[in-house]
Amino acid sequence: MRADARKNRDHVLAVAGAAIAEQGVDVSLRDIARKADVGLATLLRHFPTREALLEALLHTSFEELTAKADALETSDAPEDALVSWLRDCVGWTTEYRGVTVLMAAAIEDTGSALHASCVTLRAAGARLLTRAQAVGAARGDLDGTDLFALIAALAWLGDQPSLASRADHLFDVVAGAILTGAATGSVTGSAAGGGAAEGRP
Repeated sequence: MRADARKNRDHVLAVAGAAIAEQGVDVSLRDIARKADVGLATLLRHFPTREALLEALLHTSFEELTAKADALETSDAPEDALVSWLRDCVGWTTEYRGVTVLMAAAIEDTGSALHASCVTLRAAGARLLTRAQAVGAARGDLDGTDLFALIAALAWLGDQPSLASRADHLFDVVAGAILTGAATGSVTGSAAGGGAAEGRP
C-alpha cells in the first residue's frame, strides 16, 4: 500500500473509532466518511463492509486480549486468571457501544470479517474457563460460548445509562456465579453456585 493510501486509511480508522465510541456501531458509514473528509466510495474501497471496518479497528485489541489470556494461563491461579480476563474483556467492549451485538453474530457467520477474531477470542476464554474447571474453581456446566455470552450481557449493562452505575456490582455477582469457591485466592468476595460435574463440549 502506498504511503498516502495508508495515511488515508489510518485517518479513516481514527475518525471511525471516535465516532463509534460516541454513537455506537450503528453510526452511519456516510457520516464517518464525511467526518474523515473522504468520499463514501473511498471509505468502502478500504473497508467494504461495516464488519471489515470494525475488524481493522479492533484487530489490535483482539490480539492483546488473546495474548493476555495466554499469559494468564501460566501466571495466575486459575480462578483469578479467568475473572481478570473476563473483567478486561468487559471493560474493552464498553469502549465501543454495541460492538458485542456484532461480535455475537459474527461467531456464527463465517462470512463476517469479524468471525476469525471472535472465534479466536472465544477460544482463549474457553481455555481459561476449562483450566479453572479442572481444579474445581469454576462451575462445570459452562463453556466458551456461555462465557462469550456473559461478556456480551455485561457489556450491554455498561451501555445502559440507568444501569451503568451498577455494572461493577453486577460483574462481581456474575463472576461469583461462575466460580464455585472450591479454590483459594478467589478474586470475588463470595463465589457462589456449583455447577454440574461435567461441562458441555
